[in-house]
Amino acid sequence: MRAPATSFVLGLALCSACPIGAQAGDTLTGEIGTGGDVRLTADASPLRIDAFAVEAGSGDDGIGRGGLALQWDLRVKWLPVGDWYLGGYFELSASYWQGDEGRTGTGSLGELGLTPVLRFQKASMTYGVLPYLEAGVGVHGMTNDQLGDKDFSTEIAFGSHGGIGIRFGDRGRFELGYRYQHLSNLSIGDSNPGINFHLVRLGYHF
Repeated sequence: MRAPATSFVLGLALCSACPIGAQAGDTLTGEIGTGGDVRLTADASPLRIDAFAVEAGSGDDGIGRGGLALQWDLRVKWLPVGDWYLGGYFELSASYWQGDEGRTGTGSLGELGLTPVLRFQKASMTYGVLPYLEAGVGVHGMTNDQLGDKDFSTEIAFGSHGGIGIRFGDRGRFELGYRYQHLSNLSIGDSNPGINFHLVRLGYHF
């Protein structure tokens, strides 16, 4: 009967050693201390969403756009300069574009994008905010290759953006930012009219 008892004791030890605040999906990392004690720490799962954002704005020819985005942090701090450093994240976004039907007869489309983003940001708050600058380049798929008077030629586009904003609130959980974004097919189609957007974004960090 020793085996069940030993398993029970080990189970209790692991449960008591589990770090407070660990959640389902966390990876537990163990190490043995100098006194022989076992310490477990929780590392965030790489699949856990770190932030989400909603955006709204307008582009060329009065085309309106609204959407949302999910973000996964790279958890790196490159090129520290004083209280600033270079970090980054991956963003999965979806948006809806609405405009006049124009010459093409198409007044709306949907878009899905995946973008790696580099962000130069402050490590500690100044006057209650964390300012940042960012830039990203990604790939986008659209449900239609035409909208209004524009014929994008392909349903694949490559987007680049530059942005500025601030994080605020408890531990910088909230975010308010502006993006200027350009999308085009990089001349892989018969024509390459491209489109530009001005976007305001509101985000929340978990």
